[in-house]
Amino acid sequence: MKVFKDLLTPEEENRLQALDNWHRTFEDKRLRMECPDAYHEELLRQSDEMDRRRIVTWVEWRDLRCAADQAYLQAIAGGDYH
Repeated sequence: MKVFKDLLTPEEENRLQALDNWHRTFEDKRLRMECPDAYHEELLRQSDEMDRRRIVTWVEWRDLRCAADQAYLQAIAGGDYH
């Protein structure tokens, strides 16, 4: 992994780290089940921050927010309990 990491520019590394953080939050079932509102707000905050820092394109930003909205709707409908 270190060999691959050395091939990335600092911008690429920041982008991968930010997307990884977003996906880790997205997959956080405990947070999603315990507090769907906080889960959703955190995903939106992270996607907005990536947009603000120009880490993602508008289309990627929109897709991240849509995925967050879908996961939130599924969470409040009890989707994790089935």
